[in-house]
Amino acid sequence: MNVTILGIESSCDDTSAAVIRNGVMLSNIIAGQKIHEEYGGVVPELASRAHQQNIIPVVDQAIKQAGIEKTELSAVAFTRGPGLLGSLLVGVSFAKGFTTALDIPMIEVNHLQAHVLAHFIKQKEYGNKQPEFPFLCLLVSGGNSQIILVRAYNAMEIVGQTIDDAAGEAFDKCSKVMGLPYPGGPFIDRLAQDGNPKAFRLSKPHISAYDYSFSGLKTSFLYLLRDGLKENPFFIEENKTDLSASLQFTIIEILMDKLRKASNDLKIKEIAIAGGVSANSGLRKAFEEHAERYGWKIHIPPFAFTTDNAAMVAMSGHFKYLDKEFCSMDVVPFSRIIV
Repeated sequence: MNVTILGIESSCDDTSAAVIRNGVMLSNIIAGQKIHEEYGGVVPELASRAHQQNIIPVVDQAIKQAGIEKTELSAVAFTRGPGLLGSLLVGVSFAKGFTTALDIPMIEVNHLQAHVLAHFIKQKEYGNKQPEFPFLCLLVSGGNSQIILVRAYNAMEIVGQTIDDAAGEAFDKCSKVMGLPYPGGPFIDRLAQDGNPKAFRLSKPHISAYDYSFSGLKTSFLYLLRDGLKENPFFIEENKTDLSASLQFTIIEILMDKLRKASNDLKIKEIAIAGGVSANSGLRKAFEEHAERYGWKIHIPPFAFTTDNAAMVAMSGHFKYLDKEFCSMDVVPFSRIIV
């Protein structure tokens, strides 16, 4: 019997729908929202309105591209949270109406766990190298920086996380003060490839255990720009590549220092990376270097699965469907996890 899951992702500014059958991705459609570039960040009200416009055509296209009829769906998996509440409401509401009409189960998915499980998506085009349990996953995005111990698809423990800002936020905020477009991470990455990563020394935090902090780094970078502009009004423009390279180098060092410590202490060499920042070329290179130096077996996701996408939601739904882990109609979205 085929298990065919429709995934719905609407946690931020990307509306996405995907179909996965027996763990193999049949489609993964993503509709972005360019309007936020004008404001230098996601505007929640505009995001939720765009989701309302995009959700039906995106789902329709995902089902058509998968080559199935909607009556073949076994269940609908949707992102419940964390994320922007207005955006999540659109996806949750659609899932409720769609599953009611088809009389099929509904499956709630944790957005962060879905990023981790993206490593288990199979694609027809080529074989998929999946992590073996237990493994460590470095989850880095605009809103989260975590080291997760993954014992099973439904047994994940956060062993380290940021106590303030996320790595992706540090990239975006620092790029903004440099006058770069939003989102800034990809621009920093491109500029860094032509710069000297040791041209400028930036503050690195001293946080216990495996936790992260990036607020001090942002402040250090801001002061660097301030002092440089006092002496030379063209400081940023003349040093843009070196500034980008130094910033990227420092963020990656902070991330890898704690991940290396966790791997050593927990004696786990099966290491994965997930989230939007996992697309960063410098971070990917650092993973490859650590694999060679420390004997890690690394798992780096395809670029299509680094950003928010519904395929990872559908994959999570696939595992939950096998365990009959469904949710009721009274489920509501949540914006953040309260520990």
